[in-house]
Amino acid sequence: MILWILLLLLILVVFGFGFTMQALWWVAAVLLVLWIAGLAMRGRGWRTRSPGT
Repeated sequence: MILWILLLLLILVVFGFGFTMQALWWVAAVLLVLWIAGLAMRGRGWRTRSPGT
C-alpha cells in the first residue's frame, strides 16, 4: 500500500514539474519577444538623436 502511495506521489511530482516547465517556456517566450521589441524601439530612438548629445 505504501508503494502505491509513493508511486502516486512520484507521478504527481513529475506531472507538476512538467506543467511548470511548460509554463516557464511560455513565460520565457513572451519575455524574449518583449525584450526584442524593446531593443528595436530603443535602437530606433538612439539613431534619431543628433551626434554629440
